[in-house]
Amino acid sequence: MKQNPQTLWHNLAPEQLLSQLDVQLGAGLSSQTAQSRLEQAGPNRLTPPRGKGPLRLLLSQFHQPLIYILLFSAATTAFLEEWADSSVIFGVVLVNAIIGFIQEANALKAINALAQTLNVSANVLRDGQRRTIAAADLVPGDLVYLQSGDKVPADLRLLQTRELKIDEAALTGESVPAQKQAQTLSAATLLADRANMAYSSTLVSYGSALAVVVGTGDDTEIGRINRLIAGTEPLETPLTRKMSQFSQLLLWVIVACAALTFAVGVWRGQSALDMFMASVALAVGAIPEGLPAALTITLAIGVSRMAKRNAIIRKLPAVETLGSTTVICSDKTGTLTQNQMTVQFVYAGGEQFAVSGSGYTPDGEFHAAGQPVDLQQKPALLECLKAGLLCNDARLIADVDNWRIEGDPTEAALLVSAHKAGLHHASVSNGHPRLDAIPFESQYQFMATLHHNLAQDERHVYLKGSLESLLDRCDLGFSADLQPVPLDKHQLQRQVEILAAQGLRVLAFARTDHGDDAVAHSEVRSGLTFLGLQAMMDPPRPEAARAIAACYRAGIAVKMITGDHPVTALAIAKQLGMRHSEKAITGSELENFAEADYLQQVEHCNVYARIAPEQKLLLVRALQAKGHVVAMTGDGVNDAPALRQANIGVAMGLGGTEVAKEAAAMVLTDDHFATIEAAVEEGRGVFDNLVKFIAWTLPTNLGEGLVITAAVFANVALPITPLQILWINMTTAVLLGLMLAFEPKEPGLMQRQPRNPEQPILTRHLLFRICLVGVLLLAGAFGLFEWELTQQATLAKARTVSVNVFVFGELFYLFNCRSLRYSMFKVGVFSNPWVLVGVSAMIALQLLFTYWPVMQQLFGSAAIGQDEWLLILAVSLAIYAIVGLEKLLLRRFGRRR
Repeated sequence: MKQNPQTLWHNLAPEQLLSQLDVQLGAGLSSQTAQSRLEQAGPNRLTPPRGKGPLRLLLSQFHQPLIYILLFSAATTAFLEEWADSSVIFGVVLVNAIIGFIQEANALKAINALAQTLNVSANVLRDGQRRTIAAADLVPGDLVYLQSGDKVPADLRLLQTRELKIDEAALTGESVPAQKQAQTLSAATLLADRANMAYSSTLVSYGSALAVVVGTGDDTEIGRINRLIAGTEPLETPLTRKMSQFSQLLLWVIVACAALTFAVGVWRGQSALDMFMASVALAVGAIPEGLPAALTITLAIGVSRMAKRNAIIRKLPAVETLGSTTVICSDKTGTLTQNQMTVQFVYAGGEQFAVSGSGYTPDGEFHAAGQPVDLQQKPALLECLKAGLLCNDARLIADVDNWRIEGDPTEAALLVSAHKAGLHHASVSNGHPRLDAIPFESQYQFMATLHHNLAQDERHVYLKGSLESLLDRCDLGFSADLQPVPLDKHQLQRQVEILAAQGLRVLAFARTDHGDDAVAHSEVRSGLTFLGLQAMMDPPRPEAARAIAACYRAGIAVKMITGDHPVTALAIAKQLGMRHSEKAITGSELENFAEADYLQQVEHCNVYARIAPEQKLLLVRALQAKGHVVAMTGDGVNDAPALRQANIGVAMGLGGTEVAKEAAAMVLTDDHFATIEAAVEEGRGVFDNLVKFIAWTLPTNLGEGLVITAAVFANVALPITPLQILWINMTTAVLLGLMLAFEPKEPGLMQRQPRNPEQPILTRHLLFRICLVGVLLLAGAFGLFEWELTQQATLAKARTVSVNVFVFGELFYLFNCRSLRYSMFKVGVFSNPWVLVGVSAMIALQLLFTYWPVMQQLFGSAAIGQDEWLLILAVSLAIYAIVGLEKLLLRRFGRRR
């Protein structure tokens, strides 16, 4: 029985519902009918998406321009029978392919994690008998029993409820369990407000219910989210996109230059074989073989640094994406807030008290008018707190390193506030044993418990509930010293309005004397004495406001996107100091915006409430359409599609669902929003170091290409051979260039504005510097090569001088590249000791290249004298000085890059 997903089940009366599903309330479905419907609708599990097979997934990792260049490089070195170099280059290609394969395979696990949420059992009524079946065998029309602790096995319409509360935080973002009832609702009721529905994968935290299955498998809300995830393609990160563009450009430039060199040489009468070898030398020289390794290692170092700051990166390119982020879209519950309800104000005896501390740790104080309160002088306050402690079914438990709760978070908050006043649950409960109780029911909106005060041999009924439910039952109130006084009901209503406007959840408390060992509804209809109010909320994380302020200084916008109530969302936003938080836009309002208005509102509004999963996804896409690089944070199933769509998805490691973690590129091990700000800083540092490497390595490739081209056009011998070019590129990339990956972050990193997502990796200033250094290397290497030949030096000796000009020119230029704007003295000569280690190793290796007979035979090098070394050092120092002067002029007269 395949159900129409458009059916508004919450809008149907129970009689209509049962008739449409063809099921009898007292008997349930027959086994035969259930089997028939199972064959028609299919099992109650999510359909796995079609995806690439492992082989196709692996082969797709080689379908990249930069990989084409490297494969060509490996083939060229193999052609030259340099098997070691060919193996190294191909090894780099293989490692990158394996990393990419693992990343993409992990991303697809989100669907599998989601499917596992349905792997539960269910208590159903079939053939008139109650039985337990696998949740996968549920069909539309099945009658299901729910009780505390159950995971809801399918989408259900509630028929009968008793004190039912369901934790829907993973689906809607609500910070407290939703109170459920069976009454029919209007068709326009939003998902988060459908109190007569229970959705698959949510948790029953309290009470019991009888419900009918209205959706299974892909027809559930969780199935709809599954389709959203499956239909969401992870975006390229700014880095991968820019590297792809850069690689394509480099590929065509290399091919064009090699072809031009071959054609010009043949046209000038040189042999085709010589020109082919010259073209190969040019291509090998222009290929930055060390770039993929540098990219991977720099990102891996960023991963390590972020892990030390409680951010685990699941996909390497995500490291750099954080540095490009222009907007952070954050879930509220558990990310910006602690996901621990906390009493912040108590109103008792005509006075209002502020309560310090947050979360479930019972540390805090009571203040009135900014001054600490002597609790022994405030008996009315203590009685209100005692009422919250006794009229309570939750438990506060001390673990080794933290406090946790069992039961409803709202009730747990009342326990914590009582503990802060020295009223401990065990001792107070022992002195006031519970005799009877009236459970919470939605039609009455209160709970009552009867206790025997052993010390005074009195019986009291304590009640807690909404102000509306208790106020009409109360005749009197208490003064500060616990004396009966007339009750000012208008003052209490104004007090509740003030607290509710701050996003606080307000509970009222009352008590009455009682003479029996049992209590009934008729005995608490009137004559109660009002005790006070306790106002609570899921408080903001203390460090979140500082982190949001830091994001603003860094030019990053922060937007709250939550399924919670607008008043609550706005209150939290204001406490966090979020900009443009005067109004919250709801999901229903978003649906009514025209497309042009939608994009404008998305750009300027920062608080969104009552937002459904697909609306989160649309918000992320709208921001991306406006040119933003979006980081999306979340912890629930409802966040997974948006996490996957965002440029970088950030999941909570402690409170997050497995679905959210698998869909995200980064997981926070401490669930702190502040960790995102720290990760953004690390991401910016990673990108800086990548640009430094690229700005360092490309002049060498340009210079080598220019030297080969100049030799062909001048019709002279090549100043460097293809094998010598490979030696230069591979050794300097490993021993010099990779040392830039360890550069510490430069000062003022988080005071910069985010990079324009459309800005290329290489700015005009960097392109000028690359060309400048490339030309300097050309002049030095080609000039000294020709000088040596005029001094009757052998070809091998002249080529050795050219090779050393490139190596030592790169070595001195490396110190320029430690900062693209400042000198190495500004960033600290010894702040990166790995540079000094790499330089020392490179000098030693180059001496072996020049003087060791084995290397001379292998690479065609020859020993050179002191005069040649002085010339080489002079050229290298000139490169350092000229680039230093260019940076000085840039700082004085140029703009920031």
